[in-house]
Amino acid sequence: MDFQLSEEQKMLKETVRQFVEREIRPHAMEWDKKAVFVPDELIEKYAEMGLLGMTLPERYGGQGLGVFEAILVIEEIAKVSCLAAFPVFESNVGPVRVIELFGTEEQKKKYLPRCCRGEILISVGMTEPEAGSAVTDLRTRAVLKGDHYIVNGTKRFVTGGGHSEVYVVYVRLSDLPGAKGIGALIIEKGTPGFVFGKQERFMGLSGFPSCDLIFEDCKVPKENLVVPEGGFKRLMQAFDIERLGNATMSLGIATVALEESIKYSKERKQFGKEICEFQAVQLMLADMAMKVEAARLLIYRAAVNASRGYPSILHSSIAKCFSNEIAKEVTDLALQ
Repeated sequence: MDFQLSEEQKMLKETVRQFVEREIRPHAMEWDKKAVFVPDELIEKYAEMGLLGMTLPERYGGQGLGVFEAILVIEEIAKVSCLAAFPVFESNVGPVRVIELFGTEEQKKKYLPRCCRGEILISVGMTEPEAGSAVTDLRTRAVLKGDHYIVNGTKRFVTGGGHSEVYVVYVRLSDLPGAKGIGALIIEKGTPGFVFGKQERFMGLSGFPSCDLIFEDCKVPKENLVVPEGGFKRLMQAFDIERLGNATMSLGIATVALEESIKYSKERKQFGKEICEFQAVQLMLADMAMKVEAARLLIYRAAVNASRGYPSILHSSIAKCFSNEIAKEVTDLALQ
């Protein structure tokens, strides 16, 4: 494994960094205070830069790049605003990959180019009131009747809920127990029988749309079946890619906390000298740096070693868990 960036990757990071400083940093605090989603104009600029669907094939409007390049971009944006990173996250390592990897040619042609142009966001409906980490306990049911699936059930804590135009929804397609009966449908906003619950407000991540997806005799065309019954393992393979995006958001938060802490330690003076000269402060900064670099290496390993677009479930899970934890620890140390 070699994590030395190529000249093209360095140029990509620098281009995104400059864009973030120019287009996102001046507005990020306002978006957070008002708890509003990023404006459509920003998503349009992402599309113009080719940042949406970077990992998707060129024949569908993407760039044909790897997960690693997408991770580099998400990291740069998340250092300033996780909210602003969300559209790039969703269009590169999010549920769009389920359609790209497992969808029919008709589904790919219908949704992938629109995603790359910034015309739609695609979210995933997985968690339920009675099925969180134990996804195989999900109860949302889809029954085939003629040319349509009739869907009934509720999805909870759906990031992008109410805002995204398209949803990849995990459903139970038969009475088979556990994972065996689970598949996925593509369900569009505005489908009869599909409504949204109230928007949630979080302690952090202000502005992220999130709500319940409620299905009451929702009629979904049978051609919207993206993963058939028994395809739970494939859904989880795609979700492993999404874990890396989540981990990278946390890495961005931790990285900027470390950078700002170092900067402040060189400006703040106590007892006639900068506080960065005190060993206690140096030890805290060293601890923060170790955590950040360890998280970055875990994420990069999982992204670089991904085969056929699927990172190892072990590597991606470790990267996500560790990065989420150190984001809390590093920001806590930064405040101290």
